[in-house]
Amino acid sequence: MNDRRKFLQQIGFTAGALAIPSLFEPLFANGGQAQLERVSGMSPELAATDEDFWNWVREQYNITPAIINFNNGGVCPQPKPVQEAHINYYRYSNEAPSYFMWRELDKGREPVRRRLAAMAGVLPDEVAINRNATEGLNTIIFGLNLKAGDEVIVSKQDYPNMLNAWKQREKREGIKLVWVNHEFPSEDAEALTKKYTSLFTDKTRVVHVTHMINWVGQVLPVRKIADEAHKKSIEVICDSAHTFGLLDYKIGELGCDYWATSLHKWLGAPFGSGMMWIKKEKIKDVWALMSNNEPDGTDIRKFESLGTRSFPSEMAISAAIDFHSLIGSKRKESRMHFLREYWTSRVQKFAGVKIITPNDRQFCGAIASVFIEGLKPEDIEAKLMEKYRIHCVAINWENIHGARITPNVYTSIADLDLLVQGIKEIAEEKGMQK
Repeated sequence: MNDRRKFLQQIGFTAGALAIPSLFEPLFANGGQAQLERVSGMSPELAATDEDFWNWVREQYNITPAIINFNNGGVCPQPKPVQEAHINYYRYSNEAPSYFMWRELDKGREPVRRRLAAMAGVLPDEVAINRNATEGLNTIIFGLNLKAGDEVIVSKQDYPNMLNAWKQREKREGIKLVWVNHEFPSEDAEALTKKYTSLFTDKTRVVHVTHMINWVGQVLPVRKIADEAHKKSIEVICDSAHTFGLLDYKIGELGCDYWATSLHKWLGAPFGSGMMWIKKEKIKDVWALMSNNEPDGTDIRKFESLGTRSFPSEMAISAAIDFHSLIGSKRKESRMHFLREYWTSRVQKFAGVKIITPNDRQFCGAIASVFIEGLKPEDIEAKLMEKYRIHCVAINWENIHGARITPNVYTSIADLDLLVQGIKEIAEEKGMQK
């Protein structure tokens, strides 16, 4: 056990009190430690293709035989140790809820905050723990001091919950929304940046940028946009719901002022767990969305006045960070690029099939969307489920139309081979009908 602890520390694993040995010990049975030691000496790119290692990772998930899940872009499953941590904390809370939740588990929020901050490369006093990206971004959107006539730049391809929040401020307070309309895929950072900068005026106060467009997996050049915005004293909000725990980066590299994510996506934390970041000097300028005794104070914790919350979900975030650290951020990112490239490179050779997601790794991640000529996205979704039991999601949003395919670290090559076969047969069937 001491040797194991030493090895875990070397790879950045710092489990909480409930994690070792009771929760993470099964991961090291049957050669698990040997798998980790072996890939730790590989480059991330080489490790991304090591099927023995990723088969071991797959074993740490509850894989249903009923379907193949390619809709991880919606919400990701938690690995077994995270589920066990969540269940343990839940049972513990139920022994005496008002005591164990409010007097014991509530003390654990600060260690979780510090761990999230370390992973994100920011100060703990800049991090608020909440329930999802929607809550975090709504807190920022409704908390900013804006007045009638102030302009906010958004895109038609941003997430609806965020757009609805901005529309509410426009309708109620008279701010003005200025719209970007993207055409994807794009691998031109300058052109993508100009979409925003060309709309700057002396009335522009905020630019809202989605780090990865959830509909299609397009990554936007947030840093370039932010740098240009700051030259005009314009603030930048970044919606990173789909990048934290997937892409290997620190928040500071984006150059934004405000940021939020859902931890139940790529970090694999319990459902309904999220994180919001606000640059320290700007906290005082954002009003708390929920009631607080100092809604315009300088303490990031003013945003955590949520009433009774799921303490078990919050505490199990640490187990998710531990599992993420075991895999390794760079290895995980490389694996997801590898999986996306594996299936997209094959299906785009078929007649009538088009991938509407960039291929350059600078502009994409795990999510990719496929279009088959003559078929509606919902037809593709239905056919993949009906014949192959493949679960994906049809996307029809603004000028984006396709079936969104999102694998995860537990996805096998056999799963992708069946996806490729399914798309090939669907495309051929449609071609014969013409």
